[in-house]
Amino acid sequence: MANEEHLSILKQGVETWNKWREEKRDIRPDLRKAILSRASLRKAILSGADLEGSALRNTDLRDADLSGAVLSLADLSGAVLSLADLSGADLRDADLRRASLSYADLSMDTNLSGAILIGAYLGNANLRGADLRDANLSGANLSSANLNFVNLRGANLSGAILSGASLEWANLSGAILSGADLQSCDLVGTNLENATLTGCKIYGVNCWDVKLSGAEQSGLIISKHNEPIITVDGLEVAQFIYLMLNNEKIRDVINTIGKKAVLILGRFNLPERKAVLNALREKLTRLGFLPIVFDFERPTDRDFTETIKTLAGMCRFIIADITNPKSTPLELQALVPDYMIPFAPIIQKGYDEQGRQEKPFAMLADLQNKYRWILDVIEYDTQEKLIANLEKAIIEPAIKKHNELIETKAQRMPVKSIDEFANQDNGL
Repeated sequence: MANEEHLSILKQGVETWNKWREEKRDIRPDLRKAILSRASLRKAILSGADLEGSALRNTDLRDADLSGAVLSLADLSGAVLSLADLSGADLRDADLRRASLSYADLSMDTNLSGAILIGAYLGNANLRGADLRDANLSGANLSSANLNFVNLRGANLSGAILSGASLEWANLSGAILSGADLQSCDLVGTNLENATLTGCKIYGVNCWDVKLSGAEQSGLIISKHNEPIITVDGLEVAQFIYLMLNNEKIRDVINTIGKKAVLILGRFNLPERKAVLNALREKLTRLGFLPIVFDFERPTDRDFTETIKTLAGMCRFIIADITNPKSTPLELQALVPDYMIPFAPIIQKGYDEQGRQEKPFAMLADLQNKYRWILDVIEYDTQEKLIANLEKAIIEPAIKKHNELIETKAQRMPVKSIDEFANQDNGL
């Protein structure tokens, strides 16, 4: 229970209380379970005070100094804590529903774990580094709040307003953010593993190095208010999709890549092979193409293959140098079946490292028989001849094949009516 002397001084008014605090700096006020609901404690010096379990419902605590105070299990519902200093305070399991904490300072390891902040107003509050584990912030307003490095693990933020808030390096693992407003949030290094991110508004979100393993992501709204609703199911791609739809330069870049990009695959570890690579790159550039080179200088792995497949999907055609192949056959086997993109294989006359005559690997013939977008192998003896005839031997056939494939994709799929077969059975 509260110390009756301390409680009596506080009830004499803030001016008397603050004067007493200045004179008795060594005393820690004991106000446990004190009933102070609707009291006017604006600018009161309550730093370090023990207010555990106290009743502070609808109390005016604007500009109050509550730094280091113990407010665990306190009833602060509807309290006004605007501009209050709550740094380092212990607010574990406190009831702060509908409380106003705008511009309040809750930084420096303030403990709000398990606190009830349903519908609380925390706009522009400083919560940097605060502990809000398992806190209930559903419907709370945290717009433009500083939530950097905050611990919100397992917190309930469903329907919360976090627009303009900074959540850099915050821990929201396992948090519930269904229907939350995350517009213009800073999510840099934020941990959202196993979080629930359904139906969130994410227009203008700044998303870098976010951890999303196990997160549930669906119905994320990337459009602005009063615009037709566009949703995606992945936070990491939301920025790109929005830019693609609304930024003319981004669209131009994507269109340019699709029309001009040429992927060059090969093994160019030897000086003479590097010379061929450089000559191909320079020639393609002069002809207005965008060469993208993938040089197999080391053994491939899964990430390596996935990168090649990503690049291939953006290119107009692919030139695959199969001279002295090591990994290229494996890459072609992974790429060709999945992409209707012209593949132009080239091979230089000569002998491989074991003294055997260069010739296309056996698997290539099988691939050519199955997939008509593999062009004829072009054999060349010198780099000069290859470059001199590059347009007629490789580029023109590749573009022609590309156009054929586009037409094939555009063709309408034949559809038959079930009635045709029924009529056959009836002799009609």
